Amino acid sequence: MTLGESSGADVQEPIPEPDAKAARRRLWRRIRRIGYWSVGLLVGIPLAMFWITYLVIDVRSPQEVLAQLNKTVDLQYSDGSELLKVVPADGDRSFVPYAQVPAKLRDAIIATEDPTFWENQGFDPTGIGRAFLTGVGGGSGITQQYIKKSTGDDDATIWRKFAELVLATKITQQQSKEQIFESYVNIISFGRGTFGPAAAMNAYFGRKLDDSMTWSEAAFLAGMIQSPSVHDPAASGDAHAARRWQYVRDKLVGRGYVKGDEIAKMAYPGNEIQSPTETRAGRLSYDQYHIKQQVLAELEMDGFPINRLQQGNMTVETTLDRGKQEAAKNVLQEKLKGEPAEFRGSIVAVEPKTGAVRAYEGGDQGVRDYASTPHPAGTAFYPFTAAAALRQGFGVFQPFPSPERIEFLGETFQYPDHCSQKCTMVMAMRKQADAPFIQLAKVLGADAVSKAARDAGIPELVDGAPTMREKDGFLIGSGIAIGRYPLRPLDMAGAYATFAADGVHAAPYLVAKVRDDKGNVVWEHTGTARPAFDADGSNSAQVAAGVTETLRNNLSDGRPAALRTGEAERGNSEEKQDAWAVGYTSQLATAVWLGTDDERRLRDAEGEIVLGSTIPADIWRGFMDAAHRSLPPEPLGPAPAVALPPRR
Repeated sequence: MTLGESSGADVQEPIPEPDAKAARRRLWRRIRRIGYWSVGLLVGIPLAMFWITYLVIDVRSPQEVLAQLNKTVDLQYSDGSELLKVVPADGDRSFVPYAQVPAKLRDAIIATEDPTFWENQGFDPTGIGRAFLTGVGGGSGITQQYIKKSTGDDDATIWRKFAELVLATKITQQQSKEQIFESYVNIISFGRGTFGPAAAMNAYFGRKLDDSMTWSEAAFLAGMIQSPSVHDPAASGDAHAARRWQYVRDKLVGRGYVKGDEIAKMAYPGNEIQSPTETRAGRLSYDQYHIKQQVLAELEMDGFPINRLQQGNMTVETTLDRGKQEAAKNVLQEKLKGEPAEFRGSIVAVEPKTGAVRAYEGGDQGVRDYASTPHPAGTAFYPFTAAAALRQGFGVFQPFPSPERIEFLGETFQYPDHCSQKCTMVMAMRKQADAPFIQLAKVLGADAVSKAARDAGIPELVDGAPTMREKDGFLIGSGIAIGRYPLRPLDMAGAYATFAADGVHAAPYLVAKVRDDKGNVVWEHTGTARPAFDADGSNSAQVAAGVTETLRNNLSDGRPAALRTGEAERGNSEEKQDAWAVGYTSQLATAVWLGTDDERRLRDAEGEIVLGSTIPADIWRGFMDAAHRSLPPEPLGPAPAVALPPRR
């Protein structure tokens, strides 16, 4: 090989310039094709799905929907026997044309449920985005709500939401906004078994639907739509309903529907609201009505509002035991016979291991449910103070000071010495002494006492209002030491059940199962049991055992039980305004409350001061004896430790 020559194996000939450009063009053409196909698939598939869904699925007319809503929902006892029927009131499904819906009610509903209704295309993208990001409501406007109600499909699935958006678009193109609103307002539930504004106006205000409706009435009815079983003042009280009314009122004012002098004229219409139509019509007794409202409120929180139950022709199996429920009603009536007519009472019985409510008697004197109405717990609160002390290392037989005068959080407490100066928790509980538990609360601190009650099962909120707090909703005052804060009998029974279940808390519940029209179970309660006072179950059990030791008692047949009777004082006098008997066996925890509607002093038919150890204790024993007749005796709790290691 001579100089200037090179081997073809060592040197590659360069690609001609035109060929390189052609290769690059082919590469970019390939990339563009892939991009076009990707975009096409990303856009085309959803569009194809949208149009197929658009063509295949239709929205039913309100007349069709109304015809199918008229179904009875059966509520059953735990054994499958009939408890009661939820039947819509006569005439509560009358159709109201758009022009006959008062303008004030239309504005109140739109301001609250869908402020962009007149402009949007069936859904509010902003609201959907907010609901997606926060996990809180706001994603469904009036058009989407109508579709959910008309189809009966309220499942939280992507397909359901997609179909809802397609149908919302379709109905917006096919019908005017006035027609959509007319369809919506005639199938929506306002509570009390009513569908549509005419039935709602009659049920709540006893009046015909016309333009005489006030802004205050319109705000009240519009507020019912979100959760009628919860917002009805007959179920949750005027305080809760007034808060919901205020929310709607603020929306009306903030969005410019109510202006000037009309704002000042608006007021919560509590005195105008009538008793529930079904109660007045005699379809249900008052105590049955209380059960119905509690069950429906619980179902609503579990995703089964009344309209879904009625559309699906569903059956609800409750936890209530027929024999125990009848015993609660009969014993309460028998023990109050001959006593002052203003006396009111309630009984709630909970199965400790599961939280199942086996008896729920809210009284038969009116629509007010005394089992779910908070009342000052008084000295029946002391077991929670004992639990707080036990988890901090105190022993039930450990002596501690019992001064007659105690300063606590700015308040002076002075009680006679019912116990020795070195009193134990067992002695103090049995002698009904106050000073030892007030002194314990001072030593432990209000937060520790409140936490023990919370851990036992007293909820943080009831109807949106904080429990065991001052009016500001944050501070815990000196009243925690003597049970001044109001608590519901339902919650007291559930919290005492934690002691009965060896320190394991299971939240009380009334709904066991929901079945469809074919008998298939579509929803079932799942257990919530957890150690209450310590993550270590054995430590939690020892706290419960200590509390049980301070409350030991017996039923009439000798089986072991625990009982605490107590009272709440009326002002600073020796008179009582609330009297309690709360206790348990290992099989049943029961709370009995006795009081009046207007917090008057409690004096029996003989003029004697009513204590928890008198009429309430008689009611408790009468019910517990009847409830346990078919149950074999069981031991109650282990022996308590001398003292637990203090928590740090």
